[in-house]
Amino acid sequence: MTVEVALSVMAGAGVAYLLVCDEDDQCTDSVTAAQLAVVRAGSAYTDRVRVRDVLARRRSPGVLALSG
Repeated sequence: MTVEVALSVMAGAGVAYLLVCDEDDQCTDSVTAAQLAVVRAGSAYTDRVRVRDVLARRRSPGVLALSG
């Protein structure tokens, strides 16, 4: 799911965060609308950035965040 779609889903559902599940439907993480908004406002953002990319960067020490 892209960041843009995730933000739209959150806005439509009136929620502040999404739970992220793996292929076995196990909850692995969560992401907030505020976190995604920061990514979307960043200079590295494109409409192809996916939520999993945001989460991977957040977990990887030494990797620059999309928000710069």
